[in-house]
Amino acid sequence: MANQQVSAEQEKSAISLSRFKIEEMIGVGQFSTVHRAVCKSTGYCIALKRVSLLNLKEGKSSQDCLREAHLLQKLNHPNIIKCFSSFLEGSNLVIALELASVGDVANMVRDFAGAGYLIPEKTIWHYFSQMTCAIKYMHSKKVMHRDLKPANVFITAQNTIKLGDLGLGRFFSQETLQAHSLLGTPYYMSPERVKEIGYDFKSDVWSLGCILYEMGALQPPFFTKECSLSVLYHRIENADYVPIPSDLYTKE
Repeated sequence: MANQQVSAEQEKSAISLSRFKIEEMIGVGQFSTVHRAVCKSTGYCIALKRVSLLNLKEGKSSQDCLREAHLLQKLNHPNIIKCFSSFLEGSNLVIALELASVGDVANMVRDFAGAGYLIPEKTIWHYFSQMTCAIKYMHSKKVMHRDLKPANVFITAQNTIKLGDLGLGRFFSQETLQAHSLLGTPYYMSPERVKEIGYDFKSDVWSLGCILYEMGALQPPFFTKECSLSVLYHRIENADYVPIPSDLYTKE
């Protein structure tokens, strides 16, 4: 579906879940689930993401989230998952997205690590250059990703990188965000986020660097076998990571 387009008329018609045939679950996020689905009127395969809006922060409403999703629909870049339509269904925000069916960078890293092989340097730079192009475009539109990590960097059958799962995290309560941080270790958080002094465009760039390191080392830069978040946060704040051995890749 990566190279298929949905017309404006088709987007407008996708106003409820009844428009889709929902198939298997293909992803689970902090506040969401993602299913493969088929648009009944077109036969197109898409990814249907349902975001629970039960724990929004004070002063934020479901309409705020819907407006944000509509803004994301305006992003148009070859390395960003296309958002076709979005609507509210009960307590959920539903977003119809382009389907990248091959997998993601997290799975790629896991596969190479399991096989005992390094990811080819050419592949690393091919993917990373596409990620940086996507982030540069988003930032030029004054949009921050907010949740960059290997699992949100998708790979298409054409070997194209697509950034997805653009974060709606700023709409959720601090208690909810903290609870989910404990469930999924935040290896890709910037020092500013660890110190809780806000999120800006530089935080996206930090996360990009963490992904680049992980593709080369086959583990996150601040990985620790200790379970304590305080240890992880200390390592992030002090940029305490093991450099990738210089003999693994070229100096360039």
